Amino acid sequence: MSIKDSIPRKIFLVSNIVFLLIVALACIAPFINLLAVSFSDKTAVAAGEVTFFPVGFTTISYEFITNTSKFFVSLLVSITRVSIGVPINLLLIILTAYPLSKLKTEFRARSIFSWFFVVTILFNAGLIPTYMVVRNTGLIDSIWALVLPGALPIFSMLVVMNYMRSLPKELLEAAYIDGASHVQTLFRVVLPVSTATIATVTLFSFVDHWNSWFDGMIYMNNIQNYPLQTYLQTVVVNPEEFLRNNTDLSGNLSKYLSMVSARTTGAAQMFLAMIPILCIYPFLQKYFTTGLVIGSVKE
Repeated sequence: MSIKDSIPRKIFLVSNIVFLLIVALACIAPFINLLAVSFSDKTAVAAGEVTFFPVGFTTISYEFITNTSKFFVSLLVSITRVSIGVPINLLLIILTAYPLSKLKTEFRARSIFSWFFVVTILFNAGLIPTYMVVRNTGLIDSIWALVLPGALPIFSMLVVMNYMRSLPKELLEAAYIDGASHVQTLFRVVLPVSTATIATVTLFSFVDHWNSWFDGMIYMNNIQNYPLQTYLQTVVVNPEEFLRNNTDLSGNLSKYLSMVSARTTGAAQMFLAMIPILCIYPFLQKYFTTGLVIGSVKE
C-alpha cells in the first residue's frame, strides 16, 4: 500500500479539511452577522435575535446611509487617498528596492542605506514629533497628511528588494550588454518579471491606506476631510450622537430614528466600507503567497 492510500494519511487529510473549514467559517461568521444586522429590524437587533439571517428584513439602514452626505464625502476622501497613496508607495518601493538589491561592489553605499531603513523599523520618533513635523510642513487638514508620512513602507520595500536580489545575474547582465541603462533595466526587465511581488505589495498598500483611521483622527480638524474609516470610527464610538446630529436628515429625522438604530446603521456602513477590499482581493490573492515566498528568498 502506498503512502497516498494509507489510512493514517486519509485520516489526516479529512481532519485537515475539517479543521480548515472550521477556521474559514470562524473568519466568515462575523461578516455574515454584520450583513444580517444591517438588514434587520432594529427591535430584533436590540433583542439579540439576529445571528446569521436577517430578522424583520428591511433596507432602511442603507436608505439612511444614502441620504447621508458625510458618508459619501468621506468615501471620496478615501478613494482619493488610495488613488494617490498607492502609486506613490509603489514608486518609492521600486526606486528604493532596486539599488539596495545590488551587490556592494555595484553600490558602495548599500550598507549605509540598509542600516538607515532598518533603524526606521526598530525605532519610531513617536506621535508628538510626527505630528509636529506634519503641522510645521503645512500638511494639516490636507490629503497629503494621510499620504506622505507613510510614503515608503519599509516591510514592502524589503520584500521587493529580496525578490530583485534573487533574480539571475545573467538576466541583468544581458540587458547591460545590450546597452540598457539602470532605468531601462528596471522598468523593461526587472518589473515585468516581478508581477507577483508587485501585486502583493500593492495589496498591502491598498489595505493599509483603506483601513487606516488613526492618522485621519490626528491630522484632520475638519470632519469633511475625514477618510472613510475615521468617519466610521466616530460613528461606532458615539453612534447616538451621530444619529441626532445629522443635519442632512432634518426633515425625515424622526422617521429614521424610529426605524433605525446605531447598531444597524453602523453595521451597514461597515459592510459598505469592506466592499472595495472584497472586490480587489480575489484578483490579487493568487499572487499573494507566491509574492511573499519569492520575496523572502535570499542569496
